[in-house]
Amino acid sequence: MTKRKQRGEEGVEVLLRSLRLPSFVAYHAEVGLKAEKQGWSFGQYLYHLAEQELADRERRRIERLLKQSRLPPSKTLATLKQELLPAKVRRQVPTLCEGGFVERAENVLSFGLPGRGKTHLACAIGHELVARGYSVLFTPTYQLVQQLLAAKRDLLLERALRRLDRFDVVICDDLGYVQQERDEMEVLFTFLGERYERRSVMITSNLDFSKWDRIFKDPMTTAAAIDRVVHHSTILELTGKSIRNEEAMERNQKQPKKRGKK
Repeated sequence: MTKRKQRGEEGVEVLLRSLRLPSFVAYHAEVGLKAEKQGWSFGQYLYHLAEQELADRERRRIERLLKQSRLPPSKTLATLKQELLPAKVRRQVPTLCEGGFVERAENVLSFGLPGRGKTHLACAIGHELVARGYSVLFTPTYQLVQQLLAAKRDLLLERALRRLDRFDVVICDDLGYVQQERDEMEVLFTFLGERYERRSVMITSNLDFSKWDRIFKDPMTTAAAIDRVVHHSTILELTGKSIRNEEAMERNQKQPKKRGKK
């Protein structure tokens, strides 16, 4: 390679870095050789590089969304034992994973006794949504409430709600475990009201609607909260045996039995 050509190559890379085109920098030489061998036109060469740049940008974007989501890495659709879910819920899962409810700013509510797979199901759907480019946040409800309470004390509640508004979907896990204090009720109600018909929430709870007065205290606030989350929503009822117990029994059966001393 002549010095002039080398300087030219280095100059191209500097310009591409300035334009923030890392995939062009990484692949332009390799793709250039391929283009020469296969007789590509200059337009085909540029198209191939641009296509690679866009694909890499999307991959990096999905990686950022996944990191920001705080979704448990192990609770995916691949690890979810869908055969243990009620048949109606199994039929609903593929449609929910496509994300149409997010586009319509609808909610998804999962109810069931402990161990029925509510959290795993919500996280699995969350992972699929992230893979489709939606921004998702997973948070235990009590943790979300405490953060909003702290923001309210510091007169920063509006700013905290704006930050949450950046997420297409907020998964509020274990709604029934929120402490039953009026301040907690007020910030949670405010959060749900802010997202109503604008952004989606996914809620898991072992408390059905008849027991939500334990969270929101007075009947009017309870009714208003239920109205906001139920209007435009999909309700998943996870009945049947405890998936957690079934998995524990499977693990015990796979463990080798200890032989007694002779």
